[in-house]
Amino acid sequence: LGFVESSCRSRFFWMKLNKLLLQGKFFQLEIYDPYSGPVLLDEKLASRCGYVLSEDVWGNPVFRASVLGCHVANEADELFSLTVNIKVSSFSSMRAAVTYTYPMYCSYASWAPREIVCEENYMEVSVKTDVPAVSNDYTVAWMSALPETQNVAYQQWQLMFVSPSGRKRITVSDAVKLGYSFNNTLSRVYLRAPYHSNESDVSVVSGVNMNMITSTSMYRQRWLLLLIDTTVSCPVDGISFTNTTLTWTVPRVIPTLVVQESTFLSKSIVMGVDDQVIVNPEEMNYLLEYNETHIRITIPTGAEGGKLESSISGGVYGVIYCIDLFLEHTWTDADWQTTKYTVIKSITTPFMPQMPTVINNTVPEERLFNVAFGRFLPDVSLVEITVGNVPFSLREAQHHGFKIYETPFSNGTKAFILEVSFDDPYVLKEYVNRNETKYTLLVNYTLSVGLEMTLYYHSAEVECVIADIEVPEAVGSCDEENLYLTLPTFGLHQYWDLYLGNKLLNRHVALTNGYLAATNSTHLILQIPLFAGGLTYEEVSFQKIKARFDVALRKVRTMETLQMFSISCSFNSSAFIICHPDGTIMVSAQMKTVPAIDMSKTKLRDSSCKPREYNEAHAFFKFHVSTCGTSVRFEGDHIIYENEVSYEKETLPGESIPRITRDPDYRLTVLCYYQAKETLVLGAFSSDPATSLPFGSGTMFPRSNTGAYRRVRQALSVVSRVSKDEFFMEFYGPSMAILKQPMEPVFLEVELKDESPSVELYLENCWVAGSPDFNNTPRWNITVDG
Repeated sequence: LGFVESSCRSRFFWMKLNKLLLQGKFFQLEIYDPYSGPVLLDEKLASRCGYVLSEDVWGNPVFRASVLGCHVANEADELFSLTVNIKVSSFSSMRAAVTYTYPMYCSYASWAPREIVCEENYMEVSVKTDVPAVSNDYTVAWMSALPETQNVAYQQWQLMFVSPSGRKRITVSDAVKLGYSFNNTLSRVYLRAPYHSNESDVSVVSGVNMNMITSTSMYRQRWLLLLIDTTVSCPVDGISFTNTTLTWTVPRVIPTLVVQESTFLSKSIVMGVDDQVIVNPEEMNYLLEYNETHIRITIPTGAEGGKLESSISGGVYGVIYCIDLFLEHTWTDADWQTTKYTVIKSITTPFMPQMPTVINNTVPEERLFNVAFGRFLPDVSLVEITVGNVPFSLREAQHHGFKIYETPFSNGTKAFILEVSFDDPYVLKEYVNRNETKYTLLVNYTLSVGLEMTLYYHSAEVECVIADIEVPEAVGSCDEENLYLTLPTFGLHQYWDLYLGNKLLNRHVALTNGYLAATNSTHLILQIPLFAGGLTYEEVSFQKIKARFDVALRKVRTMETLQMFSISCSFNSSAFIICHPDGTIMVSAQMKTVPAIDMSKTKLRDSSCKPREYNEAHAFFKFHVSTCGTSVRFEGDHIIYENEVSYEKETLPGESIPRITRDPDYRLTVLCYYQAKETLVLGAFSSDPATSLPFGSGTMFPRSNTGAYRRVRQALSVVSRVSKDEFFMEFYGPSMAILKQPMEPVFLEVELKDESPSVELYLENCWVAGSPDFNNTPRWNITVDG
């Protein structure tokens, strides 16, 4: 049959089926007995009859059978034959199966007086019956067996088991019901037993757990009384692993099998892989070593003869190494002359995580990402990639213009290579320095792993920074009433943005502040009127204003400030009102009465507040919102501060009633509007000096005598300070930076300076932020809800 290979290894039939030729098929094995016909092979039958059905490390079905197994034809304990029926079907129910009959023949004449086999699913001991049956050294087992012999039936084999629970004598037929198999051939007696039966015991020999069955086979016929020691002991562990090797340890001397240890002598120790003896283990990097107590085989992970296979555990990629080993140890001792001890072991390492690596082999000058992803075993394939959150099958990726291919390595592993152009639309581009762009390739790999084709996902981020962009330069200018900023539009909103303080300077902010914005094919032109929001007034004096407009050029993604653009101009203005963020109001009032009045005699509501400068046509006032009779009211989300410039008419001395004069009435109402959440912030912490508070907007108009009465609210004077300790004796200065650890206390003092008995101070919410902007984040709370 083309899909079957077989061999004879020592005392085993060894048959292998080709998985490729059975692909997509279902199969069953039957043992064909010439007398009773076919017997279906199942797990229970296998352990009792000396069969093993498993897979080799490559996934090929393997069948092994002891030459002393059930349904094996035996000629003089030298020639053995076994016929196996292989049933193959396309259906799991095995209907319409085709049966292939496969006979196997083995010869084995070099029997040792005692042979012990430790298979994967059974233990077997066979003893030559022409050796002295009872040792001169009467052990406990023998002594306990002798009294039982008088009860042994004539011409019938019986078994006696000795275990920690006591002695048990049973017939062969009863032993079969317990899963044992006992029989005799022309010159041998054998016992086959499953692991961990009720009659077995586990003992530790040289650090290795051994499953042991202590038994005596008894036969009585007239003058013949035959007692045969059929004790068997096999290792059930002894496997250890490191990151690079696996080690299999078997005891060299097993006390239950060697009664007189002083006479023990090893004759040969041979190892093998699958069904082949390894004559020179060192040539395959195997290490076979032994001492007085142990035999040890060490195999490097991934060594020839075994198989490395990929696996996924908990979403992590890793490998598993499998190898099928056997060990034959032949020794002599005074009791048994020669014992041949064979152990067959299929070993699989635990899951070993192997984190794949992403190697960036990109050459910036080529403007092409070259990314290697590996290393993987041949049983891993790439099925999909996601670039910039867009999934591509391999065919779609190639069609789009990505280049994907595999590269092999000398140790049998491979990597997947991905090439993507910097200019691909799915590559992220970010301006990072004065003349550099950072190109970022975000890729997510989807792999099919192992025979189970488990999907595995791995994401990677590859960056490359190259010099290919210039930072724009702005030009400023002024006319009689406006400031102008001209800026190249290349890269705007793609690499960088303009910010006014902490606000993005977009169309809405520009319109709100009264700016006019125009663009052509190359530049943005921003017109800022003299009294528009966002201006900083560096110098305000009588009929002269020096104003400055600041905008910051920041990176789009990181918000890092690249450059500050400032325009500063001086203006002559006959009438103006400026509302500073600290509550200072500056007013230049113009005389527009007929006849003219004396501008030096103008005043605010508080008659003690006189002009600081004046001439025939103008008067200049500078005062704080908390002084000079300034009133306050709230409208929506605005705070409005109001005062009035008026002319103080002359009266004659000593008379209480003013006389009628020709002086005209002069009243000019001054209003300052502030956003409620951005006005008069009393900061105890230093802020970024480059960030200025928004200015209020001012309005002047002549007062109408019919104006509606509005409730007046007094502006309060509140001062806050930060103490250096809990004693509040020494305080930080108003412009001093304060460094605090996350859990370190802050000692804050807030004082109400107003002396009115009807006013009380309640501290509601206090926090620290990076700027005086009420909406600025992140923020760290000091007090919440008082």
